[in-house]
Amino acid sequence: MSVTNYAEGVRTERRGQVIEITLDRPKANAIDPGISQRLGEIFSEYRDDPSLRVAIVTAAGRFFSGGWDLKSAAPDQDFGRGGFAGLTEMFNLRKPVIAAVNGIAAGGGFELALACDLIVAAESAEFMLPEVKIGLIPDGGGVLRLPKRLPRAIATELLMTGRRMGAPEADRHGLLNRCVPLADLMPAARALADDLVASAPLAVMAVKAVLQATEALTVEDGYKLLTSGALPDYQRMRDSEDYWEGPKAFQERRPPVWKGR
Repeated sequence: MSVTNYAEGVRTERRGQVIEITLDRPKANAIDPGISQRLGEIFSEYRDDPSLRVAIVTAAGRFFSGGWDLKSAAPDQDFGRGGFAGLTEMFNLRKPVIAAVNGIAAGGGFELALACDLIVAAESAEFMLPEVKIGLIPDGGGVLRLPKRLPRAIATELLMTGRRMGAPEADRHGLLNRCVPLADLMPAARALADDLVASAPLAVMAVKAVLQATEALTVEDGYKLLTSGALPDYQRMRDSEDYWEGPKAFQERRPPVWKGR
């Protein structure tokens, strides 16, 4: 059973333990302050709802998102909680977010996708950060995240020229988890979400926390951090009932029953 809600150019639909968030603001799904703030509320609710395990972000139409609505730009613009698009600065979100990129992801739209943990894209999708063409840089996370997700030479070219990168090229460089025909986009994203739901929730959260905390560390320093007790999500996983449920279920030859505690 699913429940659909619509407000301020954003639709949400809940499918079991998965929430699907759809930008629906013709014609380019540009994000203005109101939509950014609404997205921040949605991602906050997702973060705080223990019954939700995975979020999928997608869009209606031929655009994933054209990014920031320049018509509404102002020096004192308030993106709301979570930063631009509600996600680019939500660093305390430990649950996974999947971007299902249906079309053009430009500027802040690409930055929104980069802020997600996993990206599924239609073969016809395109990615670009054209900010340099109007005297800006993609400081909604693009200039920070892209060099971590692509070879540095390719990331630098995209950032400095603003050229478009098609989904097949993005897939070759390892940016995407899936590159599929448009008709298969949501089925592929939902299948990936189902795989995440089948995994132990605290373990998935621990993986995300460890990845974030050790990204700039050597393997040796990463081990030291793991054993220091300074990663709450990792410790919570190790101290949980689920930590013992997995091995027990394997021994008893049955599916594990995750409790998230």
